Amino acid sequence: MGLNKKSVDDINVAGKKVLCRCDFNVPLKEGKITDENRLVAALPTIKKLIADGGKVILCSHLGKPKGEPKPELSLAPVAKRLSELLGQEVKFAADNEVVGANAKAAVEAMKDGDVILLENTRYRKEETKNGEEFSKDLASLCDVFVNDAFGTAHRAHCSNVGVAQLVDTAVVGYLMQKEIDFLGNAVENPVRPFVAILGGAKVADKLNVIDNLLEKCDTLIIGGGMAYTFLKAQGNEIGTSLVDDSKVDYCKEMIAKAEKLGKKLLLPVDAVTIKEFPNPIDAPVETEICDSNAMPADRQGCDIGPKTQALFADAVKSAKTVVWNGPMGVFENPTLAEGTIAVAKALAETDATTIIGGGDSAAAVNTLGFGEKMSHISTGGGASLEFLEGKELPGVAAANDK
Repeated sequence: MGLNKKSVDDINVAGKKVLCRCDFNVPLKEGKITDENRLVAALPTIKKLIADGGKVILCSHLGKPKGEPKPELSLAPVAKRLSELLGQEVKFAADNEVVGANAKAAVEAMKDGDVILLENTRYRKEETKNGEEFSKDLASLCDVFVNDAFGTAHRAHCSNVGVAQLVDTAVVGYLMQKEIDFLGNAVENPVRPFVAILGGAKVADKLNVIDNLLEKCDTLIIGGGMAYTFLKAQGNEIGTSLVDDSKVDYCKEMIAKAEKLGKKLLLPVDAVTIKEFPNPIDAPVETEICDSNAMPADRQGCDIGPKTQALFADAVKSAKTVVWNGPMGVFENPTLAEGTIAVAKALAETDATTIIGGGDSAAAVNTLGFGEKMSHISTGGGASLEFLEGKELPGVAAANDK
């Protein structure tokens, strides 16, 4: 996987029209942005392009309008909030065609250092199919393309891959660069010992990740709901815990593979069990701690127990690189969040480079207040998983190599 990409630091966009693909896919409630992390994360790249004296044309998708204009998924509120965050006007190019007459006129009128934001790229049905017509429209607006949207890097769409192939200069922004530096290089070229921690509910979601990381890491730790299929593969009674019976043989193969490669594969040695799943998810629950090889037939494991917390924390202590993807239990319930908190705490206390693959683990780390202590928290769930699988990401591959 070629990870040595040209970035915004390798070019100067003075006087040039720059199309910058950001990830402004923010949650909206009644037209108000409820979480602006993604906007804040995009600011360094945007500021660099403004400081260079480029004409900065921003674009992004928002939600799933499925190829037609949906007013409730317009990026207008994003332009307004970005104007406040940047301290200068971000002109919104309202245009159901995204690159229609209004957008083109707005771009023509730009001066160096101006910023405009195009309408939701998914208003165009070609976007998600990487259709040539929309890619050409986007390319017609600019001299240079900058991709700073890691959240969609695992998809080949017009606004991140199609357009990149039609312009002479296509580079990555600071956010993408950071993701490549941390996530990409952690997997391809880690400082050892390299410990990977996987959690989450389903083994099926992580098949390729488990397989790839076993080859790359020194220790693989497995928690969360997916651990019970592994425990069953070892012949343990797992009660009514989450299990994927069709993946028991796969888990046996992975246990054998770890042994053959001389890798440590750590599974939970005890579990926090409950009688029935909480409804609502954060309702109070009665728990009982059981050893993994002595679980009652009528209870289900919903978190790693104290012995496992200590075991996992100990494995992290001597690490130099740690990648974590997926919670250790039903962390949305305060009683069943202890395992996830313990892992977050262990990562916060180690001197290792700590990388959180997006999605639930990123949410957990931020919610629990450990965000500042991590070296890197990925902004993309699906994209970070594919990096951990060792796949080439189309959005990264499309940028010019150094």
